[in-house]
Amino acid sequence: MIFQAGPAISRRLFCHRSHLALYFSQRHPFSDPFRLTRSYSSRANMSPDSAPISIEQLEQDIAQQQSLFNELRTKHAAGSPELDEAKKKLSELKATLGKAKGKASGSADATGGKKKERLLLKTAKGTRDYGPGEMFCREHIERIVKECFTTYGGSCLDTPVFERKDVLTDKYGEDSKLIFDLMDQGGEQLALRYDHTVPLARYLAMIGGTNTQSKIWQVGKVYRRDNPVMSKGRMREFLQADFDISGVWDPMIPDAEILSLLCTILTKLEVGEFVIKVNNRKILDGIFEICGVPSDKIRTISSAVDKLDKSLWAEVKKEMTLEKGLDPAVADKIGGPELINKLAEDPAIVANASAKQGLEEMKILASLLQAYKVIDKISFDMSLARGLDYYTGIIYEATVEASAPPWLKAAQAAAAAQVGNPAPNTLTSTEPSPPAPLPTKKDKKPKKKTDGEEEDEVDDSQVGVGSIAAGGRYDGLVGSFSSAAAGDKDKNKGHLPCVGVSIGMDRIFSLLWPKWVEKGMRSKETMVYVMSAGDGLLVERVSLVSELREAGIKTDFLAKNKPKLPAQFAAGERDEAPFAVMIGGDELKAGLVTVKEQKWEFVDGKKVKVQSSDQGTKVRRDELAQWIKNTKTYREWDTGRLI
Repeated sequence: MIFQAGPAISRRLFCHRSHLALYFSQRHPFSDPFRLTRSYSSRANMSPDSAPISIEQLEQDIAQQQSLFNELRTKHAAGSPELDEAKKKLSELKATLGKAKGKASGSADATGGKKKERLLLKTAKGTRDYGPGEMFCREHIERIVKECFTTYGGSCLDTPVFERKDVLTDKYGEDSKLIFDLMDQGGEQLALRYDHTVPLARYLAMIGGTNTQSKIWQVGKVYRRDNPVMSKGRMREFLQADFDISGVWDPMIPDAEILSLLCTILTKLEVGEFVIKVNNRKILDGIFEICGVPSDKIRTISSAVDKLDKSLWAEVKKEMTLEKGLDPAVADKIGGPELINKLAEDPAIVANASAKQGLEEMKILASLLQAYKVIDKISFDMSLARGLDYYTGIIYEATVEASAPPWLKAAQAAAAAQVGNPAPNTLTSTEPSPPAPLPTKKDKKPKKKTDGEEEDEVDDSQVGVGSIAAGGRYDGLVGSFSSAAAGDKDKNKGHLPCVGVSIGMDRIFSLLWPKWVEKGMRSKETMVYVMSAGDGLLVERVSLVSELREAGIKTDFLAKNKPKLPAQFAAGERDEAPFAVMIGGDELKAGLVTVKEQKWEFVDGKKVKVQSSDQGTKVRRDELAQWIKNTKTYREWDTGRLI
């Protein structure tokens, strides 16, 4: 097992506005980088008698401001005053353009009535459509995940996509603000489900604990009112796959089973090198107690520590102290170099019941992971906290190289270089902490958007994919539902220990889809395209298609009475069907068909059909299905891979 922790102290450097102005006086058409937006503001505040700004002029201003913003982004870290100022002005310009277009579209028509506004054809923010090729990839991911779930003994469950709001509240800590509220619907306060874990716990509580020692899986969409980054698979509507083990078992056996399952799935999906970071809430809570964190702040401080994989230590410390009221001296102990020594030597750890129990559980887990042969994929990471309130024991998340923000590693290295140290990669690094200015953070209270104003967009170049799977032990969640339903203050009523994992299917898709495109994967599984030469032979084509489908071979044809042969070949090539089966009058009389195998390759980055002089093979019609199944092409093309 690798003993390490999450990212530590770093430093963010800012350029002064004067340097920025000097740079743009040399590189940009106007000397002042904010001249455009200032001149825009002046025009926006013109008197009513002045000529209004045209839509064309606004679009030109937006293009110039966008260019300015893009250049600033290459020179400054996210959150810098210069970048925020330019982004704010860009948003103002877009909002003004939206209002102008709204007024133009709502102007009176020739009859004096109000014109009907044109429908904006787009998906809701944080959602997207998936085309046939993308769905083929997603279904491939889903098939592997479900196959692994059943291999590990799981049974399928399906719960409603929305729940009573009181079922979801007070379960997610600070993330509760991300729940999609449906308000009153037929006398019930409803909300879209945030994850599969709480609905599962509600289900287990409803059946009264009769489903003890079970393995349950569920795949379905969940919803979070977060700021999306579509290119990284971080959306408001997304697909999650959960596997949970409930009931009383011997210590850490279900936990190790879940981690083994996760390693198996990620290996089969070929996501690349991955690491599963593991921690234990009992250890973390014990350390917080030793450091002096008040018990009522432990969960909120945990959620701050959990951001160390995507934020610098200075930013996390600021959240702990300025926003959550933790004493700065206590915060320094959490991130200080002496923490690793306390874990290894300080008797205070042994004296703390929570930390001691957590360490004992981790020892058992390590031995089981050795037996599962996955210990090389596991990293004990003290920065992992998992912000959700319901976790009680072991917690974990799977990450790949693309999980972290692209700028974070370089920022840590630069901050460490300031004091001549190697870049620390652990929360408990023994290297001195380099001084780092606190980055500017936006006010967490969202501004009210005026009509036509767009929400701020997240810069996807500054954001990582995040964890691709995560989970942990939540022993008290089912009991909390049972006791609440009975009106009992005893939170252990109906106690049912559980441990599970959630796999982010859309985040995995964002990693795999570019590889599929690069490899030339198909968009459907059609294996045979039936064609006719000469007369249309529609009835004969339909008959042969039906025979092949009954034999389990995915087959299609061109739905025309008398199609020309080139048109049929073109249709089959669009589907990239590896077998073209042709019938004609003479072949029908002899009981034969002609089969031609087709292949594709990449030429100069473009996928093209391999040209061949082969005129095809004559095959007896009553032997056709088996002949196709015996070919190497058919046996190896089960995933739709380019041959």
